[in-house]
Amino acid sequence: MQWQTLDSTPSLLPLYWRAALKRKITGSTLPERGLRCRMSVNPSAVAAYRKVCGFADSPMLPATYPHILAFGLQLQLLTDKTFPFPLLGLIHLRNRILIHRPLGGVGDVSVGVYAHNLSPHPKGATFDIVTVVEDALGLLWEAESQMLCRGVKLEGEAADSGLQTQGTLTELTRWKAPTDIGRRYARVSGDYNPIHLSAPTAKLFGFPQAIAHGLWNKARTLAALAEHLPAANIEIDVEFMKPVRLPSEVILMSSAAGSSGALELKGAGDIQHMLGKWQPIA
Repeated sequence: MQWQTLDSTPSLLPLYWRAALKRKITGSTLPERGLRCRMSVNPSAVAAYRKVCGFADSPMLPATYPHILAFGLQLQLLTDKTFPFPLLGLIHLRNRILIHRPLGGVGDVSVGVYAHNLSPHPKGATFDIVTVVEDALGLLWEAESQMLCRGVKLEGEAADSGLQTQGTLTELTRWKAPTDIGRRYARVSGDYNPIHLSAPTAKLFGFPQAIAHGLWNKARTLAALAEHLPAANIEIDVEFMKPVRLPSEVILMSSAAGSSGALELKGAGDIQHMLGKWQPIA
């Protein structure tokens, strides 16, 4: 794979225009290149993110924050003319992060993104967006976001890749996902996907109401679990099930804390919004 190094983080507005204009699937192979850029962590941006996602003040970056650093690079990768799938309409199925070392005192980092692992799926095809964050000592944090593009035809059988969780889960806490949380999260993350912003914009894409960002659900969950999770050498894997419609109340179920465990985010009538587990990095 070839890396293209950018001098600065991409400007989001032109990329959103590019995303809005591309509506067709144009191929069935992923580009063999990644994008990377050096960037610095802005304390006021981190503070705004903490507030929206429910993280307490801490010398450690929130476990999900590197996604925010990488968002512009991901958007540039996914809207490039060599990328075969339209960005609007992609569905985020799963997200796994690996924290190799504690995220304390993080200043200047190198962030890289690429796409790989194109695979058949009963509804189309999936691929992973991989994000890697390195500091002066090497690999600090990495993530895989599994995305679904409907309507892609690939040869081969779809693998059953559902997340298996074990153990008895009990209610840890519950919170309200307010009507405006999609807009508030968009302001701190840059992710202005119309399905998250309002009922009228969500209806354009077939949703009766706006839905919460999957990564807000994950961040809000990790904020609630913060004192139960190790600060490093941890892999946190979640599968997004049914979307959280806004507004609504959700219930976080969790197993006993420690180096490994399981979680479930539920809504009214036992609807499953998110399943997850954490464990030491293999």
